[in-house]
Amino acid sequence: MTAARRTVLGLGLAGLMVLAGCGATFRTAFEAPIPAEVSRKWRVADVRVTAPETLTVSEARTLVPQADIVWREDPPGDRRAQVAALVRAAALTGTRGLRGARPVVIEVTITRFHALTFEAETRLRGAGVHNIEFVAEVVDARSGAVLAGPDAIEASLPALAGVDMTEARLRGESQRSQITAHLAAVFAGWLGIGPDPRQTFSRLGA
Repeated sequence: MTAARRTVLGLGLAGLMVLAGCGATFRTAFEAPIPAEVSRKWRVADVRVTAPETLTVSEARTLVPQADIVWREDPPGDRRAQVAALVRAAALTGTRGLRGARPVVIEVTITRFHALTFEAETRLRGAGVHNIEFVAEVVDARSGAVLAGPDAIEASLPALAGVDMTEARLRGESQRSQITAHLAAVFAGWLGIGPDPRQTFSRLGA
């Protein structure tokens, strides 16, 4: 991030909106779905998610904290464990369609989980991104042999903010439910048992 961009972000919402015409490009992306004729032979025995200690964590109450992990909807605590639990729950949901005979383990390593802060959710309008990235692979539950991957997966999605998120919360939605649903669809698509979720979008975010 350039010094000029850091300066603008430091000015708050008014400064941030100056950049609205210069939104970055984000995407949900991976190289290719696993062929369905391969994945349909599997059933998920476990999902193991790791958020390495090397990932930085921020609790800064700012629009765009500079860290690998930003997550606020759980109480203060071990943010690495919290986001790992969220990703695991999403993966378990997304892999329910695997009912084959061969037991496998989905192993996931989080490399970035940058959700909106509550400050950004409150103050932004038509902007904001939940920026999530991880590496995933499928291994045989008995032998440990790698059956697919490791694949780098980008799973970013546009974040709701302002009145849009206020209305969503009144419907019973949350950042957790929105991110979980998106990640579940990404896992299903990557495994070839759901629609291909890959997409690119431009939006003001980080």
